[in-house]
Amino acid sequence: MAELPLKDPAPADDAADTEPRPGRIRKPIGWSMIVIAVLVAVCVVLVWRRDGVHGVTEILFSDLELFGGILPRVLAGCLLGAFIAEILPHEKVSRALGPNSGLKGLLIGTAFGAILPGGPFTVYPVAAALLTVGADFGAAIAMVVSWTLIGYGRAIVWELPIMGTDFTLWRIVISLPLPILAGALGRFVYIRIYPKGAPP
Repeated sequence: MAELPLKDPAPADDAADTEPRPGRIRKPIGWSMIVIAVLVAVCVVLVWRRDGVHGVTEILFSDLELFGGILPRVLAGCLLGAFIAEILPHEKVSRALGPNSGLKGLLIGTAFGAILPGGPFTVYPVAAALLTVGADFGAAIAMVVSWTLIGYGRAIVWELPIMGTDFTLWRIVISLPLPILAGALGRFVYIRIYPKGAPP
């Protein structure tokens, strides 16, 4: 009795396409961390030479107090980003804010950044979460730039009372195209640098 021919195994590329791609792994120590550490060491030496050990310890205790004050906000922002990454449907985010979303994705990112409340402890974890679930660099850049330039929270609390209505409205109108332009430029540059997708 002749044996039935065995099926050839699926090509490696097809098998890889069916498996979900893992998210980008962020290294705890990168070039930016090394640069900051070197700058801190230089500053410690300069302060020690000028003020002695007392000056260094005074700054250290002051910074530890500041760190204790902002730690709950950092933790809350990181938790918010992590929960958003789990809750948001990847396909819908990729369709609305992904590389193929075109101008619509940049407009959505701009609008989201303009209405997003909170400070950097909220905004950057949310932007990182959106990148994790399928948004592209262009939409994330548009969101962060929009929060920086247009953010309604600062406009209502600070700008309107101090600078007046006319200044605030004109500043917002003039700033409106900038997040879209920044997002489009970011998308263009990212595609040129990483033509095959995100770096490992």
